[in-house]
Amino acid sequence: MSESVDVKFFFNFRSPYCYIVSKLLPSIFDDYDVNLVWRPLGGWGGRSPPERAKVKIPLVRQDMARITRKMGIPMNPPPPATEPTKAAAGSLLAEEKGVLRRYIVAMMTAEWAQGQDIGEESVILGVGETLGLDRSELAVALNAPERLNQLSQFGDEAKLLGVIGVPAFVVGEEIFWGSDRVEYLREHLRELRLSVY
Repeated sequence: MSESVDVKFFFNFRSPYCYIVSKLLPSIFDDYDVNLVWRPLGGWGGRSPPERAKVKIPLVRQDMARITRKMGIPMNPPPPATEPTKAAAGSLLAEEKGVLRRYIVAMMTAEWAQGQDIGEESVILGVGETLGLDRSELAVALNAPERLNQLSQFGDEAKLLGVIGVPAFVVGEEIFWGSDRVEYLREHLRELRLSVY
């Protein structure tokens, strides 16, 4: 088996396809000897611009209904105006506290399975509390300028690497964009002899 490699994971909590990928994380980060390099984006980072998103919503809703039905997972979209930046900032604290993967899954479940508005601080704090995160510490993290600046830097990094959407996984020079590219990512990791089995 080769040495572990970094997998940069670009993600936006407002993306329905990131919801799909959140359910597939164990098949990537448990089955292969890789390091999760977390790259959350805020606002419209990695997503279609607002005018394009409005046109895409009906098609995406149909697509998501088919995918989630096949996967056997619930789908209950959040309010259209849901803003993901604070949830992304909170994820940086979750990473520091060692609960990042649980935070991703719990936040996406609250948003996409339960239809909650994760732009609301009370929702984020409630999810964080179920993971053992301190409410006051998380509340500070959601609005901390240094964390918001970090999200902006991740957006710049995505552009520099050629990432054009989320979810996206970057392994060296290879970019795997979209929830439907996860099998290609796994195949690539097998070719790199990174399987732990």
